[in-house]
Amino acid sequence: MSHWLNARKSQWESLENTLKPTASRRAQEISDARQLLSGYRALLSDLSLSRRVNGKAMITRYLENLFLKAHEEIYRPANHPLARLIDLYHWEIPRLMRELKTAIFSAFALFALGIAAGWWLIGSYPDLIGLLGSPKMIDHVQKGELWTDGLLNVAPSSVLSLSIAANNITVTLFAFGLGAFYGVGTLYIIGFNGFMLGGIFAFTAAYQLDGRLFAFIIGHGVVELSVIIIAGAMGLQLGEALIRPGARNRLQAFQETSISAGKVLLAVTPFLIFAGLIEGFVSPDQAFNLPQRAVIGCCSGMIFWLILLFGVPGKSRQP
Repeated sequence: MSHWLNARKSQWESLENTLKPTASRRAQEISDARQLLSGYRALLSDLSLSRRVNGKAMITRYLENLFLKAHEEIYRPANHPLARLIDLYHWEIPRLMRELKTAIFSAFALFALGIAAGWWLIGSYPDLIGLLGSPKMIDHVQKGELWTDGLLNVAPSSVLSLSIAANNITVTLFAFGLGAFYGVGTLYIIGFNGFMLGGIFAFTAAYQLDGRLFAFIIGHGVVELSVIIIAGAMGLQLGEALIRPGARNRLQAFQETSISAGKVLLAVTPFLIFAGLIEGFVSPDQAFNLPQRAVIGCCSGMIFWLILLFGVPGKSRQP
């Protein structure tokens, strides 16, 4: 047995050295990979023999530890952030969006229903606007002004954009995260946001300000509301996974859905930042007229949905 140990020791040490990161590793990665695979196969045989002959002796534990290191190195995903980002937008997001199709339609229907309910309630009972708007906002509208008119006088566009983007990301996370309450929290967020939008439009319409409000919203609203609906769809999917986990347990269903949602949230975050820039620089600036804002809003929304549904062109590592 000692003869076998001496004969194999040098190969184990060679494998161990291969697993150590070095500065010149990149230049020798092909030869190192061949040596690693060869040593891994031989180590598997040595470990099996040592377990039969030596049981749980120190040499067996050493080989087990070396085997785990080699296994982890071989099956470790390649660390190419740009390639992984291309894969995300090229094929992963379109696939996840197809899986979300029913949930997206459900979230959109709920949002539209909320808009209709808010419009009817405030249109029928204007005094209830206090449930949705602040006294300052109500006072502005009653004076024939929009509360958004003086935004650029309050803060620079850059600061305003940062604040808006942070708020949009927070709402998006809430719309998804509250799905952990079996989808009930997401239903509330999506329904209430639609209800509030419809109610405020009904209130401003009573003072002939709905057109100005629409002109303010259209530039950034297409992307912004689309992201909220997608986040709501992910929240509904999370709730459904917890209610009906299928062959999985609830923890597994929660983890799998959260991983998929994390990828979608990562993909839409740049668009939320872009929408914040539009809302900070374009929407409050009277130099942009309604047609210009509509073009910005429609084009950004179209690009957003085309990328999410069909992916971006590029060479993917996936089939």
